Amino acid sequence: MTNAIMVIHPYKHEGVWVFDDPAAELVKEPFVSGADEIMDKMVVRLDNPEPGFNLIFSANPFPGYHYSFNRQQEEFDGWWYSSDDFDMSGWLCPALFKYFDEAPETLYVQVVNFEQNRTNK
Repeated sequence: MTNAIMVIHPYKHEGVWVFDDPAAELVKEPFVSGADEIMDKMVVRLDNPEPGFNLIFSANPFPGYHYSFNRQQEEFDGWWYSSDDFDMSGWLCPALFKYFDEAPETLYVQVVNFEQNRTNK
């Protein structure tokens, strides 16, 4: 069983949103195929997100989530998700399955600066 709420720490590397997760054996895993453009829209609310921020996500709604993404169709072992918030779609690669046994019908996401997360403890 995986955690109900998970956190990754995306950052910009050579102009591309990526994240590292040693526990999932992921290093500089990129957001591509529309997911990168959605990331650009999500971080507008943050101060200086390029060095990194917390992206909190779950298959279940949780207090304070900012955005939801609905599963669309499978392609190349990943899944397309659409966002009514941004009227956009993005592809999540097979790394999705490092966090979920199957592609969730809906993903719920919150984005916060590192500092903001520390002060809320």
